[in-house]
Amino acid sequence: MNVFSRTRTGKILGVIAVAGASALVLAGCAGGGGGGTESSASSGPTEDLTLKIGTVLPQTGSLAFLGPPEEAGVGLAVTEVNEAAKGITIDATFGDSGDADNKAFETTVPKLQSAGVSAMIGAAASGVTKLFLDSNVSAGIITFSPANTSPDFTTWDDNNLYWRTAPSDLLQGEVLANLIAEDGHKNIGIIYQNDAYGTGLYGVVKEVFEGTGGKVVADASYNDGDSSFDAQVATITAAKPDAVVLITFDQFATIAPLLSNAGIAPADYYLVDGNLKNWGTDVAVPLEGAKGTLPGPKLSDDFQERLNENWTAAGNAELADYSYSGESYDAVVLLALASLAAKSTTATDIAAKLQEVSGGSGDGEKCTTFADCADIINGGGVADYDGYSGPVTFDENGDPTEATIGIYQYGADNNYSRIN
Repeated sequence: MNVFSRTRTGKILGVIAVAGASALVLAGCAGGGGGGTESSASSGPTEDLTLKIGTVLPQTGSLAFLGPPEEAGVGLAVTEVNEAAKGITIDATFGDSGDADNKAFETTVPKLQSAGVSAMIGAAASGVTKLFLDSNVSAGIITFSPANTSPDFTTWDDNNLYWRTAPSDLLQGEVLANLIAEDGHKNIGIIYQNDAYGTGLYGVVKEVFEGTGGKVVADASYNDGDSSFDAQVATITAAKPDAVVLITFDQFATIAPLLSNAGIAPADYYLVDGNLKNWGTDVAVPLEGAKGTLPGPKLSDDFQERLNENWTAAGNAELADYSYSGESYDAVVLLALASLAAKSTTATDIAAKLQEVSGGSGDGEKCTTFADCADIINGGGVADYDGYSGPVTFDENGDPTEATIGIYQYGADNNYSRIN
C-alpha cells in the first residue's frame, strides 16, 4: 500500500501527497488564506518586534494525549525563534482547550483575547475550534491549528484569520479507505464521534471505500462525553463486518475491549489520528496488528531530541508521543516569519504574509529553519519555508496543499510504529 493518497480517478500521488482530492473538491471556495504575491523590499524591521501568541491545546479532556507533543512543538519553536535573535521575539502563554465536553476553552480563549495576543495556536479538535473561531475572527485574532482536519474550515467565513498545518480529512480519509481496501476487506463497520471531526472523516472513508467496491455494512455514532458504547458495538458486530474503523478520541480504550469480547480481531481494527497513540497497558486487550493513519512525514534530523530536551528542561516528563509536534512547531515558525515579513505584529498584517512565507504565493527562496528564512527576509528577499510538517505551501483558503499521511501498525506491546 502506498502511504499517499489516491485521487478520485485512482492515480497514486507521489512522494509528497499534493492534496489532490482537496484541490478537486475545494478549488475556488472562499474563506481563509491569502496574501500578496510579492514581498515588499525590506532590510529587516526598524525595531525588534514582540509577537504575543497563546495556545489553546488539550491539557485535559478526550484528546489530552495530544497536548504534550503539541505544546512541546510550540515551546521548542518559541525557544529557537528567540535564540536566533533575528529581529523578533515571541511571548507565549500556554492554555488549555479541553474538549467539547469540559469546555476549558471557555476560560482560556477570553483570557488570551484580553492579553492582546495576535494569534492562538489551537485547538487540536475541530469541534472545539468551531466553538471559538468566530469569536477570534470578531476580535481580529489569528486562529492557527496544528491538528484541525475538518473540511468545513476551508470555506469558513474567517476574514483570512484561520490557518492550519494539518491537511483536511479529505486526504486522510482517502488514504485510510484505500488502505482498508488494499488489505482485502470488503465489508466494514464504522464507529465514529458525532462531531465535526468524526462525521467529516466518516463521510470521506465511506465514500472512498464504497468507491473501491466495498460496502459499509453498519455504522454507529456516539457523543463526546459518552462513557458507554455497548449499543454501538452491538450494532457493528451484528452486521458481521470483516474490519472496523474507529474514528474516536480516547474512547477507544473503552471500545476496544468490547470489540475484542465480541470476537473482532485486533488486526481488523483501523484507527485514525484522534486515537493513534502508544496505548501500552492503557488498553486492556492486545492490539497487535491493528493499523492507523496519522498526518505528517517522518520527523527528520534531531528534531525529536531537541523537542525532548526543551520539554524536559521545563520540568515535564519525556514525551511518549510526537503526534502533531511538527505541525505545532511549524505554526509558530510561520507566524514569526510572516510577522517579520510584514514588519508588524498586527494579526491582519501577519495573515497577509502567511501564504507567501509558506511558498504558496510569490517566488520565494527555499529555507528549512527559522534563522535561514529570517536572514532571507531581513535581506530583502522572499522566504519559502519547508518545515517538519512538510512543505506546507498554503492555498488561498489557509490549507496546506502538500501533505503526507503516514501508515502505522501496532506491535505486541500495544505501541505503534510507522510501516509506510
